[in-house]
Amino acid sequence: MATSSIVATESTGGTARGGGPATGSPRRRGRLWPRQLLITIALLVMIYPLIWMVRLSFLPESAIAGSGLLPSGTWTTENYTEGWNALSIDFTTFFLNSAIVAGLALVGNLLACSLSAYVLARLKFAMRPVYFGVVIATLLIPIHVLLIPQYLLFSYVGALNTFIPLVLPKFLATDAFFVFLMIQFVRGIPRELDQAAFVDGAGYFRIYWSIILPLMRPALATTAIFTVIWTWNDFLGPLIYLTRTDLYTVPVALNALLSTDTGFGTGRLLAMSVLSLLPLVIFFFVAQKQILEGISSSGIK
Repeated sequence: MATSSIVATESTGGTARGGGPATGSPRRRGRLWPRQLLITIALLVMIYPLIWMVRLSFLPESAIAGSGLLPSGTWTTENYTEGWNALSIDFTTFFLNSAIVAGLALVGNLLACSLSAYVLARLKFAMRPVYFGVVIATLLIPIHVLLIPQYLLFSYVGALNTFIPLVLPKFLATDAFFVFLMIQFVRGIPRELDQAAFVDGAGYFRIYWSIILPLMRPALATTAIFTVIWTWNDFLGPLIYLTRTDLYTVPVALNALLSTDTGFGTGRLLAMSVLSLLPLVIFFFVAQKQILEGISSSGIK
């Protein structure tokens, strides 16, 4: 009887528990609309540059220079067709190169970082605190300090103008942030699962592959998402190691497009920039559930 009364009260928008107004009551909605208005205005301010860029990319080149904050004019796709073939090699090659680098970096980070995290979080061996300290210490080293030594190393082994300098470090668990993230996650998995697997005769690698790795899904999703986004948008690494045009990734190709233009290619640059964002936008909408779960589970702000 009491339960049915509560359900009836909530369904009719009455008073909630504790005597306060229910969530859907007019009084509650009246207090929320100023906050919603501010959020809407902030959202429009943040996405306006993107909308502005997309609109300009569909304007004729002659109309872009004189456009204001609210550009208007004839819609055209000539910037996209001309920009796609503006360089000696079309952008199909650059998008494929970026996809290859991002895909290999994704596989490398998932395998190497998860295995390193399992070893450092679960196994007991000499020097383990030292190895863990080294991993944490690498988080404090600016990447720019390592650029020259890494370039000389890859130059010495003849790996310049290949994807090896961009991909190989991912298979060596050099992204200490993801290793640390997974270590913290593995520490939260009950050790009783390992002990039960040992009793059943499983070895260390079997426990990692069959038990720990499936339970690390939220941490793996977070690593995968940020690896793809950061690798796809990486400009410095490909700019340093790749000088052949047919090996350019999308960010380097956009820079080359900017360098070859003489002030009359703004529309083509904007058009290709819009296209370069499309894979990440599609990736976000496909994986938005995992993105939100991964961010909330890992505490990334």
